[in-house]
Amino acid sequence: MFDVLVIGAGHAGCEAAAAAARRGARVGLVTFRAKDIGQMSCNPSIGGVGKGHLVRELDVFDGLMARAADRAAIHRRMLNRSKGPAVQGPRFQADRRLYRSAMAALVAESGVEVLVAEALALRIEGGRVTGLHTCAGVLGCRALVVATGTFLDARIFVGDEVQEGGRRGERASGALAEQVRGMGLAQGRLKTGTPPRLDGRTIDWSCLEEQPSDLDHWTMSSLDEGIRVPQLACAIARTNGRTHEIIRSAFDRSPLFAGAIEGRGPRYCPSIEDKVKRFADRDSHQIFLEPEGLEDHLVYPNGVSTSLPADVQRAFLRSVEGLERVEVVRPGYAVEYEFVDPRRLRSTLETTDIAGLFLAGQINGTTGYEEAAAQGLAAGLNAAAHALALDKVQFDRRTSYIGVMIDDLTLQGVSEPYRMMTARAEYRLALRADNATTRLGMAAIEAKCVKDRRRDQIENHFERRARSTWSDTEEGKADFLYAPYLERQEREWEAVQRDARVTIPAWLEFASVPGISTEMAERLEHARPETLDQASRIRGVTPAALSALYVAASRRAA
Repeated sequence: MFDVLVIGAGHAGCEAAAAAARRGARVGLVTFRAKDIGQMSCNPSIGGVGKGHLVRELDVFDGLMARAADRAAIHRRMLNRSKGPAVQGPRFQADRRLYRSAMAALVAESGVEVLVAEALALRIEGGRVTGLHTCAGVLGCRALVVATGTFLDARIFVGDEVQEGGRRGERASGALAEQVRGMGLAQGRLKTGTPPRLDGRTIDWSCLEEQPSDLDHWTMSSLDEGIRVPQLACAIARTNGRTHEIIRSAFDRSPLFAGAIEGRGPRYCPSIEDKVKRFADRDSHQIFLEPEGLEDHLVYPNGVSTSLPADVQRAFLRSVEGLERVEVVRPGYAVEYEFVDPRRLRSTLETTDIAGLFLAGQINGTTGYEEAAAQGLAAGLNAAAHALALDKVQFDRRTSYIGVMIDDLTLQGVSEPYRMMTARAEYRLALRADNATTRLGMAAIEAKCVKDRRRDQIENHFERRARSTWSDTEEGKADFLYAPYLERQEREWEAVQRDARVTIPAWLEFASVPGISTEMAERLEHARPETLDQASRIRGVTPAALSALYVAASRRAA
């Protein structure tokens, strides 16, 4: 009997399994193949603006991603360095093999038991999850985290070629998808994609704009292990009129425009054919050529995600300066997959209908490694809490981007893949990548999910802050810079907290509240806000409806 089972060994699954184990749970991690633990399915990078903030927050709770990134970093860049510290984002290019190896080692160190098997169906008894049916038999558990990424009933598209699979060369999870649909959790289908992989030996690097790694050495994790990996430069290429002409001429062969793909893709990371169609006035688009490893000749052309036929991909790439003789090692493709309605989840990422069942990652409608990993942390901590009768660990919008994301997902739901951006956080001046330990360190210690070395680092951090003045550290200077704005936000937050204290009973029927329209009641019913503060952030909920809800909740409380 396991305390916690986790399905899927991607970024969400690894973090969920390790987080549950750090709280003392016996954890089993179920995966198709052991070698896929920590696989970077798409881009070989970790972090960025918003995303880097998530990684730093994960790290405070002793998460794995930042340390794995430090062990594998072959190119580092602090994005938005010329702007204020609140919107600067740490980003690493990682050696794929080193990252996967580091993640596998960190999962093993956490004491998680890796189980190679296909998950077939959840075992649910009396409204709670009690185990998992696999191809190798039944596994019992007290809590279960589903972190299947893009594998639920997934299909891969390259032109008119369609095959089942959540990643090139790997099968989809069909049986589990059918059960998820049967449980009423499925909301629809989403789409993501990946660029072709290029042979770096066939690129003329001499005519491209070089993008060197940052000269100053900084780490993603606050626990600097002293690992120094050789740094590589990236390069920037640009599409041109001829490139766009080739792509436009093949629109009729694109599954995206032919209607073969039903799911909606990420607005902030469109395919190259979508860019050419939507931004017809643009003369060029940047292509960031990113090496995939120190001993790997593959190059990732960031910016040209595509599902066009392989011959079209080769043709449009060869129209780009510097890529005239490039060889495409593997064509890009689109992936369409099933996702669930995250409004069916609590703020702990537990489903509202089935006790002990947690969902994390792209299954909840997000995109990106970092968003998945952060959800994995929250789900794993709370799955262990459910299994072992521990305190829940909840993140709020004021103190973390993790809280912003979970709040957005569980209250608003998604209609397209959700991507973390600093603009989503109303308290972003206080949520900097450089002050994650200050914001979350004590909460991590209270959650009892950090090892001794991490605890010491957090406690030492606060001791240093108590002894220092604002001019002693970069973090202190940023605090001083933003002080007037932060004071105003603090006053706003106190007002929000007054509303947040009004709890909405779980049994309240919104349709029975006088003054709330049928449409408003349906929106509230879908989101099931736990407080009046949460209800205020649901799209379309009017001040009048909030007033009616306040009166109803207050009367029930009395």
